[in-house]
Amino acid sequence: MNNWTKIGLVLFGLVSTVSLKTFAAAETQNLDKVKAKLQAALGMQISSIGDAPVTGLLQVMTEKGLFYTSQDGKYLLQARIYDIEEGMRNVTEEALGRLRLGGLEEFKDTVIEYKADKEKYVVNIFTDISCGYCRKLHNEMDQYNDLGITVRYLAFPRGGINSSTYTDMVSVWCADNKQEAMDNAKAGGTVASKDCKTKVADQYAFGQKTGVNGTPNIIMPDGSVIPGYQPPKQLEEALKAIL
Repeated sequence: MNNWTKIGLVLFGLVSTVSLKTFAAAETQNLDKVKAKLQAALGMQISSIGDAPVTGLLQVMTEKGLFYTSQDGKYLLQARIYDIEEGMRNVTEEALGRLRLGGLEEFKDTVIEYKADKEKYVVNIFTDISCGYCRKLHNEMDQYNDLGITVRYLAFPRGGINSSTYTDMVSVWCADNKQEAMDNAKAGGTVASKDCKTKVADQYAFGQKTGVNGTPNIIMPDGSVIPGYQPPKQLEEALKAIL
């Protein structure tokens, strides 16, 4: 290889590097522009935006869930993407599952836990103390625990953070004995008013972000979700199927 060839390769490398950096900067600038456009139009905060599994779309994670948009931010889609070549794999649900597991790590010290003595499984459940099926599930807590299922409650007051249920759930999370306060609330008892710094509002926001629109909402160990009440034996079978 002569000197001119070497010089040419070096120059080609420099041009390629500059081109890649320019392209990356333009791509970032476009994403920022689309993000600002969507936030202004939707009135929602966007936590992340980037390439979607489908060419020509961007994946947008907002405080109200996951959406897709065209590259210019003109069109917005609320959809599920399935990979047909991989057995109808739900790509959208997998993305939400990763988000759920990451969020659960953040809230692991602020849940109200009912631990099984011989723990085999752990589920996290968004709950509302006034929800009928949440109360049904709670009344069967001993049966879940006897099957080795530990239950960790996250707060999801369905009426929002301005509701009386939200205030009561803050009181439960602030109680000296949180399990006792939860048991009483789920039994329809009067919730003793108490105030402190909690993660109740943050847990509610996390639920909205990951697609929760009702309670109970059961997050499985792999990040997948079972919306609604599950009898103890049925939940055990569902857990066996994924683990």
